[in-house]
Amino acid sequence: MKRNLILLLALAVSLNILAGDRLSALPCPILGGELSNSAATSVEDIEEVMPRMKALGLNTVLVPAYWELMEPVEGRFDFTLIDRTIDVARQEQLQVIFLWFGAWKNSMSCYAPGWFKQDLKRFPRAMTAEGKPMEIASCFSDNVLQADLKAFSALMRHIREKDPQRQVVVMMQIENEIGMLESARDHSPLAEKAYKAEKWAERFGTDDYADEKFMALSYARYVEHLAKAAREIHDMPLYVNAAMNSRGRRPGEYPSAGPLAHLFDFWHEGAPSIDLLAPDIYDTGFKSWAAQYAMPQRPQDGGKIKNRLFIPESRCCENSGVRALYAFGEHQALGFSPFAIDQASPQETASVTQAYALLRQVFNHQPSISGLNTWGLLFDQEDKERVIDDNGVVMTCRHYFTLPWDPRATDGTTWPEGGAMLIRLGKFDYLLAGSGVVVDFKTPAEKRQEEKKLLGEDGFVEAGVGTNQPKTNKRFSGKRLGLLSVDEVSVLSDGTMQYLRRHNGDQTHQGRHARIGVGEWKVLHIRLYEYE
Repeated sequence: MKRNLILLLALAVSLNILAGDRLSALPCPILGGELSNSAATSVEDIEEVMPRMKALGLNTVLVPAYWELMEPVEGRFDFTLIDRTIDVARQEQLQVIFLWFGAWKNSMSCYAPGWFKQDLKRFPRAMTAEGKPMEIASCFSDNVLQADLKAFSALMRHIREKDPQRQVVVMMQIENEIGMLESARDHSPLAEKAYKAEKWAERFGTDDYADEKFMALSYARYVEHLAKAAREIHDMPLYVNAAMNSRGRRPGEYPSAGPLAHLFDFWHEGAPSIDLLAPDIYDTGFKSWAAQYAMPQRPQDGGKIKNRLFIPESRCCENSGVRALYAFGEHQALGFSPFAIDQASPQETASVTQAYALLRQVFNHQPSISGLNTWGLLFDQEDKERVIDDNGVVMTCRHYFTLPWDPRATDGTTWPEGGAMLIRLGKFDYLLAGSGVVVDFKTPAEKRQEEKKLLGEDGFVEAGVGTNQPKTNKRFSGKRLGLLSVDEVSVLSDGTMQYLRRHNGDQTHQGRHARIGVGEWKVLHIRLYEYE
């Protein structure tokens, strides 16, 4: 038993290394956007939408590949939409991630071809415990698997012929938000047979969460067949995405058994050929969801990251841009992608365009942030401050509206999120890229002796507050940090910083902090000095 465990760990490490090699070939960062579900269902759709995505500042477009349109008649494939997507993307200098809408999309089998849907004998459905068939193909049916596998393999072969060097198609998503609804697991005859053969109830129990684990392993094993075939045909990074188990729902009330964080072990066991498990984040608590999928380096994984953060879907909104900056800064994410960006309003896409422009500059200067000290900042009206101790430099980072003089902070409206990517370039040398944030810098001694004072709208202590404070008669001890310079810069394609303007005086509150206002999108080069 111990020897088998060692072999499994060795296999996991080797697969992690291979996954790392595959992921290292991807564009970094993936500044993505996912098209709405019907945005690429005709040549006209594709020709209209792809140039718009380029104009928004994307470098990668996530595009559905629809089984029902690719194989409308069993055994006869039509790759017109796939070809046009690749051709237009190449013209626009965009990269593509295809999303295989095969046997399942958002749990349901809605994108399976009509000939598949109508032949229930060959392609049986999943069932509830009460025997009700659902619009969900059973993953326990070999006929379902073989039909799905045949179509997906044909797609991979065609992409290999069309784009052999992976210049356009850089990654594939297998299925979409796979999972069970109405029931935590499939109770069809084929599923019951597998459940008994696994002796699942004896191993894990019979509650909904045990049922979800059974389905997670079963779905993962199914996906592994497609992933292995893809590896043999046209080796590229592969991932699966998950709808979140949010709002206190139980298994069966959300798309259960997908690649959710609490089911990672079952997915890693069942689908070792998958490189990434990816979250689709729509609910509140963006930072918490992202953290669950950014698995840190662990000794038992051979020093490799267990799961690198890639967000293929996030709610497209006015906060999308700062969320992207946070994901790259805090978790060194592989990529970020708002969903249905083609249908979003200009107010919603503007933040994405602005943030992606900043990220391009950051990555011009630092093509790889691996090994650097980086942080992501993301603030709202409730979560408005973060203190970071960077080896003797204590940075107090806050939402811009915590400054007392901005009337928008107290006019009763909801604060827009503020966020940034913060990078240490060297001792006393930082790069801050973002919107709606303020950062001050102190030594640990200075921070410990900091006095909290209520400030007025002019930024100075309110009248009478300072004189009414009890005298401590304690002398200040230790060193302090000051702003040597705060320069707004633009980073050119060769990585050099182009000076735009010096922030000082009112723009730094006379040397007290560096800041970027709400609605502004800037890169600041900040240098500090120490004195006593």
